[in-house]
Amino acid sequence: MDIGSLKKAAGSTRKTKRIGRGEGSGTGCTAGRGHKGQRSRSGSKRRAWFEGGQMPIQRRLPKFGFHQYSRNVYQVVNLKDLEGLEETEINPEVLAKHGLVKKADEPVKVLGTGDIKKKVTIQVHAVSKTAQEKIEKSGGGVTLL
Repeated sequence: MDIGSLKKAAGSTRKTKRIGRGEGSGTGCTAGRGHKGQRSRSGSKRRAWFEGGQMPIQRRLPKFGFHQYSRNVYQVVNLKDLEGLEETEINPEVLAKHGLVKKADEPVKVLGTGDIKKKVTIQVHAVSKTAQEKIEKSGGGVTLL
């Protein structure tokens, strides 16, 4: 047996239908295109999104949403996460090293969820009012970058 002797299984393929080859073939005359109309003409093309003059879907649906490009996107860290750190000097590099933020060069914001009991100095880009109050209450300080 070799590749040249391989044959397809019986009944697995059909002959292609030869359209427009006379009345006796069953697909002569209009060649399966029906009578008249845009699709029956030779050279007829329609764009995939064309809806026959009906108002298109992209114009029927309402517009929505807005993306503000000037928005500051902060990486968020909570006070309960800072409580577990050994360091007293905390900055974005330390947070990235411990896996609390993904990137050290992107802005970081500290939020006030949880409590902090040790004295820490934090250098971040933004801090919430409650977080700042809790840090200063524990004897620490916040420096904005």
